[in-house]
Amino acid sequence: MTRLTSKALAATTLVGLAAALAACAPSGGSGDAGGDGRTTLTVWSWRVEDEAAYKKIFAAYEKQHTDVSVDFKAFKATEYNKILATGLAGSDGPDVPQVRSYGQLQTTVASKSLVPLDGKVDLTGWDENIVASAKGKEDGKIYSVPFARQTVQMFYNQGLFEKNGLRAPTTWDEFTAANTKLAGAGVIPIAVGAKDDWTLPIVHEVLAAPRFGGKAFQDQVMSGAKDFTSPDWVASVEVVKSLEKYMPKNVTGVAATDAQTLFSAEKAAMIPGGSFDLAVLQKANPAVQIGVFQVPPPPGSPSGSEATTPGWADGNFGVSTKSKNQAAATELVKWMSTKEFGQMVADDIKQISAVPGVEFSDPLLKTMNDNYTNSGSPYLLLTDFRYGAPSGTDLLGKGLQQLLLGSKDAKAVSTELDTGVKTWFKPTS
Repeated sequence: MTRLTSKALAATTLVGLAAALAACAPSGGSGDAGGDGRTTLTVWSWRVEDEAAYKKIFAAYEKQHTDVSVDFKAFKATEYNKILATGLAGSDGPDVPQVRSYGQLQTTVASKSLVPLDGKVDLTGWDENIVASAKGKEDGKIYSVPFARQTVQMFYNQGLFEKNGLRAPTTWDEFTAANTKLAGAGVIPIAVGAKDDWTLPIVHEVLAAPRFGGKAFQDQVMSGAKDFTSPDWVASVEVVKSLEKYMPKNVTGVAATDAQTLFSAEKAAMIPGGSFDLAVLQKANPAVQIGVFQVPPPPGSPSGSEATTPGWADGNFGVSTKSKNQAAATELVKWMSTKEFGQMVADDIKQISAVPGVEFSDPLLKTMNDNYTNSGSPYLLLTDFRYGAPSGTDLLGKGLQQLLLGSKDAKAVSTELDTGVKTWFKPTS
């Protein structure tokens, strides 16, 4: 997954400028017919790092559909939203665009750039939190097929834990005791890169989702029964501050990549992160034996609250309304909802497929998937509070940065989050 920076994602608001930017769109648009008579379908994506894997996947599709050729094009993630908006507004765009999810999908839907897929793809039995990522907020129609889901959890260095006589904690007391022992041994317990504020809502979810109530709190805040000034939410923000002593010194000056380096160099024993970080961490130091665990519920967590793995849909594939071959493009996207495609996402892209029933050969990927399936919760500020500006993740990211700088307390951070989202968020009742 590309990091979920709102700066990168905010470019979707440039849909209205697409016509003026048409000259910037890459050539080679939808519906081209190859010299061999096959229909060429163009697929655009922001996943440059997955280009080889996607070409392998689409080669398998071509073997089954000999009348189709798939042309996969990947663009730099930070430039993709502008490029896509331009392409979808003109005649040189993709037949099948990879699109964002949840709130970030809505400007694309509003521009009428995507074909509604209700009755054309079957997402029955899929996780409703994942399916919600592919729908229009206003009309509830399905406009895309989710390709992967991401989870956040605590990664840990099993070797460093064993060296210090530790195991993955199952209670909060065990968690804090492990932090204290690691710190005493000269090891940074938790690698956090708070210089990049986009990472901090993830840190908050990993460390404190049970403290605010996870899925139960989502239901309450969406209905209006609670808001972000709730004592449980404020206490969850305070959890992050209480664990600052276990993070790198001057944590607000540490970048996300620096935090990963600390973990890979075995100077830090744990790092809160997403399933999208797994391949990066494994590649950085293959000798490190990585494990994952769900952080146990902090003291005071609401009754029934348990350790959880927050998750969300990473992105989706849709069909352009300007595709000259909508039927063939729809057939390709329909195939993306099958277990065959989902299995290749898991095997070749090393992501947690959104398709139910996929099996995972990587034991950590399997563990993360199983944890989400058995005790998952929504990454709340991403799944439900990115449908307007300022977004929930933007507000909390900046607020937590100020919390760690000491310029704001947990109550002030929570109040500003609540005030900000209420400029556009309306409860369901």
